[in-house]
Amino acid sequence: MNKRLPFRADHVGSLLRPAALLQARERFKNREIAAAELRTAEDAAIRTVVKMQEDVGLQGITDGEFRRSSWHMDFLYQLGGATKVQDGNLKVQFHNEKGDIEFTPAALRVTGKLELKKCIFGEDFTYLKSVTRGTPKLTIPSPSMIHYRGGRAAIDAAVYPDMKEFWRDLSNAYADEVAALGKLGCTYLQLDDTSLAYLNDPAQRQHMAQIGGDADTQHLVYIDLINAALTKKPAGMTVCTHLCRGNFRSSWVAAGGYDHVAEALFGRLNVDGFFLEYDDERSGGFEPLRFVPKGKMVVLGLVTSKRGALESKDFLKRRIDAAAEYIPLEQLCLSPQCGFSSTVEGNALSIDEQIAKLRLIVETAREVWGEK
Repeated sequence: MNKRLPFRADHVGSLLRPAALLQARERFKNREIAAAELRTAEDAAIRTVVKMQEDVGLQGITDGEFRRSSWHMDFLYQLGGATKVQDGNLKVQFHNEKGDIEFTPAALRVTGKLELKKCIFGEDFTYLKSVTRGTPKLTIPSPSMIHYRGGRAAIDAAVYPDMKEFWRDLSNAYADEVAALGKLGCTYLQLDDTSLAYLNDPAQRQHMAQIGGDADTQHLVYIDLINAALTKKPAGMTVCTHLCRGNFRSSWVAAGGYDHVAEALFGRLNVDGFFLEYDDERSGGFEPLRFVPKGKMVVLGLVTSKRGALESKDFLKRRIDAAAEYIPLEQLCLSPQCGFSSTVEGNALSIDEQIAKLRLIVETAREVWGEK
């Protein structure tokens, strides 16, 4: 059985919230219950979803991100120097087969020196670790996410007149977080990143230029940033990154293969594995995988988390074979293309359909690699 991380059958992290948890969150929002009662409801839901993952045969176990409203903002708002703003200026347009959804989330501004004041999600990880017999996996946003949406305009020039200081403080805060998680026993960490996937889309590169970045080289800045953030990574910790083109209520933002970032991404980013979206033609072909060096793993996100219809094993095996033309089979794994609930709203499928997809991944991986 494969004990190397990532696992042959893996998943991105977020899972659909059960009705009881959604109700508890709504009651907390309306001040009908206290924070302690909400956390009790979260604990119960996490125990149930941990057992579900173990029952279907997964070895990497998450808490489903059940304590979060958003995969990234709940983390970023806890960085010292980051301030939540709700000015309505940040509008994100998501797309799906039926049309578009315009989402106006709360935004973020850097109003002070960036620092880590406490281990973010440390208590959450400790609880997860206590309730699973598998390998507890923690997901946090990549450090690039604090810059990507707002760019230079979202960073107070009086605090950071020189962007070199911003990148330094940001990477140091993340390095401290990684080190703190290691002390808590975290051996499997995932950095979720939309920026390095979005920048494959010419429209997103144009957006980057508009917010003060360099459309052609911004991915190199982010790669250096992430590498600096991993300088305190403990020897026993596996770090992977997940590249996403947007995942909100079964909708997406960006399109385009990995070609623009592939050579630098795979060759220079100091992570152990890459979770890559490959569930439809928006993700492009497998040709960029030729840049992945020996010793690094690629988790093929072939099973969509955006729809409930179940893929066939034959389809998945053919896609794995196609990828193996560019990278050895032993460097490949299988997962959903993204989380099932990147935000609290979740994607348009049922919990039973989600479970069926996770079980399909485990069964297919066993048949392809003879292991999980």
